[in-house]
Amino acid sequence: MSWKQLTHFKNIPIEARVSMAYAVCSILQNCLQFVTLPLFARILTTEQYGQYTIYTSWSAILVIFITLNLPYGSFSTAMVKFEEKRDRYIASAEGICLLLTVCFLALYLPFQKRWNTLFELPTGLVLVMLGEMLANAGILFWSGKKRFEYRYKSVIAVTLLNSVLGPAAAYILVVGSAERGYARILGYAGVTILTGGVIFILNLVRGRQIFNRQMWQFALGFNLPLICYYLSQVVFNQSDRIMISHYCGKAQAAIYGVAYSIAMVLTFVLNAVNNSYVPWFYGKLKEGKQRDNRAITSGIAVLMAVLLLGVIWLTPEIIWIMAGSEYADAIWVVPPVAMSVLLLFYAQLYINVEFYFEKKKHLVIASIGAALMNIGLNAWLIPVFGFVAAGYTTLASYVIFVLANYAAMRQVLRQEGLTDEAYDHRQLILIFVGFMLLGFTGCALYMYVWVRYLVIAVMLAGLLMGRKRMLGYLRRLKSRGSE
Repeated sequence: MSWKQLTHFKNIPIEARVSMAYAVCSILQNCLQFVTLPLFARILTTEQYGQYTIYTSWSAILVIFITLNLPYGSFSTAMVKFEEKRDRYIASAEGICLLLTVCFLALYLPFQKRWNTLFELPTGLVLVMLGEMLANAGILFWSGKKRFEYRYKSVIAVTLLNSVLGPAAAYILVVGSAERGYARILGYAGVTILTGGVIFILNLVRGRQIFNRQMWQFALGFNLPLICYYLSQVVFNQSDRIMISHYCGKAQAAIYGVAYSIAMVLTFVLNAVNNSYVPWFYGKLKEGKQRDNRAITSGIAVLMAVLLLGVIWLTPEIIWIMAGSEYADAIWVVPPVAMSVLLLFYAQLYINVEFYFEKKKHLVIASIGAALMNIGLNAWLIPVFGFVAAGYTTLASYVIFVLANYAAMRQVLRQEGLTDEAYDHRQLILIFVGFMLLGFTGCALYMYVWVRYLVIAVMLAGLLMGRKRMLGYLRRLKSRGSE
């Protein structure tokens, strides 16, 4: 970076600088995780990769009960509510996590053999998992406070350090161990426990109070009602792999895990777009100019559809590069899961309206309903059709999730005395139908390589011809986002 560029960056308002720094850090972190995927997919057998997949799946579920997701949910509100006592609140929140960990151990240790059968993990790794959860919570509490103080350099340093050291430690342990699946787990978890453990303890030292009645009541009162929502989201993301492991084995769970990771790779793009779009959209809602939003959302939907079609049509090549021929069967899972990402974007459009009017009850109900449907369909279809069925149960569940949130949004708007003018639903449906047809066409051509490449070339030519219109959508979004 030149001196002129550095000076320009320093002249940017601190709020914008912090947002940019965290965005770049998040992108780098996601890129590092994605780049290391082919490395471990080729070193580990599918059975060994399945061990790691099961560990991360159970970790995502148990962390909700161990930490109540306190680094999220209530945390931002708490940093404002307890502005002068932020360190004390963090220490109190960590006190809740420690108490819940002790409660879990009291239930787990006397019956560890039964629990281990359910988890498909040995006792040592379950204890490592608990340590990793607490350490990661410590990092999240600490980094969350830094965001409110507009201090980002130390957070970025720790985040990138963990992102680099985690894969490095895992690789060293994997190449020197016979139990490579467990070695990968220990490599990543070990780095988090070392760095996060130090931060967790420092948080306690600074706060000096692990129990504060007022703070405990606030944290528990805010996050406990959201547990069902958090669990339903985990069901979408993790239950497929756990059920595939149960019905089909860890090797099949590993193949599905790789496919799911590749299909969901564009979710960070979706989140970045949504974070930029929401402030502008909320401004339009406040001004009563919802109709201004129609062209923007349709343009974003087309952009997301095009990016996802690129993933779907090139899935065989992506799987081969990222994971190797051992994961070839994963190509049949990517299309339905990638299609779910566009549905997730649609659902987020409706959820944005619910959040604007602070109506969260409908979101919880929709999430639970869709999650229960996902579990039921998995239990019915995975034993019959194998792990590929899980991709289609995910797609079906997201259809229900979108429809439920659409109905919830309509109800919220009626309650607020407003009409449904923010979205062109007919256009959004046409975009999704066209996206589905093109997506399944690409899937049908997986075995006809040259035909698929020819069609891709024609599609790219069409995109080049229509690039001015697409760039117009993007410029419009950028200009309106700055209003």
